[in-house]
Amino acid sequence: MNDDAPAMPQRLPAITRVLLVVIMLLFGAAYMTPFTLMALGSLRESIAFIPDLRYMVSEISLANFEYIISRNQFPRWFLNSVIFSVIPVITQSIFCTLIGYVLARRDFFGKNVFFMVMLAMVMIPTQLMVIPQYILFDKLNWIDQYWAILIPDLWAVIGVFFARQYMQTIPREIDEAASMDGASDWQIFFRLIMPLAAPAIATIATFRFIWNWNDLFRPLIFMLSERMFPLPVGLAALYSLQGNFGIQMAAATLAFIPTFLIFLFFQRYFTQGVQMGGLK
Repeated sequence: MNDDAPAMPQRLPAITRVLLVVIMLLFGAAYMTPFTLMALGSLRESIAFIPDLRYMVSEISLANFEYIISRNQFPRWFLNSVIFSVIPVITQSIFCTLIGYVLARRDFFGKNVFFMVMLAMVMIPTQLMVIPQYILFDKLNWIDQYWAILIPDLWAVIGVFFARQYMQTIPREIDEAASMDGASDWQIFFRLIMPLAAPAIATIATFRFIWNWNDLFRPLIFMLSERMFPLPVGLAALYSLQGNFGIQMAAATLAFIPTFLIFLFFQRYFTQGVQMGGLK
């Protein structure tokens, strides 16, 4: 028998496996409880929260959703959220990947210093930048305009960092072989690196979409008119005036569904990208 053969992993005892399953089910139930209460509460025409499950599942109604969707500004709020979320996803998927490619695969003077300075930008809190950004955007007449959100989100340091870390796991021989065949840098990037970096791009896109879709702080500062509100700001303004528990839960459900679907769709790429990006 070969002594160098790897040892087979030992199977856990049955009682241990049962306990692990029970613990995971308990954690899963605890995690799902707020979402379940949100969904049930959105289907009740209730002004206040009543902690009675039998009451919450009786007399289900879609009146709260009909009230929110019937608001004149709701389609505009939804469109604004799509603009604020989708355009940065596209731009960051390209620019963050391109900058990460240069930092991971090309050598130039001061590369490490540039990378460290760029990472230092992450340490600056977003709230600290609001006042200088507001002054700058006001001089540029960007207040209450899409540019105030879209231009700063053309790229992100975190996206560049993640793209760089992931691309360091791709063998350099691929670049060298393509270069020997006469491929240019742009051809190598768009035809080889970007398809190979699909999990990283999906992870960057998922993070950015969820972040921008749920962003309440920046649009609340830079968007002054109701017609420029994204969905979270518009719904927050709506149910702060109503003070109705059912409307609050319906608004939260409407804001939650798109991010949940996006994560569900990109879950496989997201998980693979996080695992591979953490190898370096």
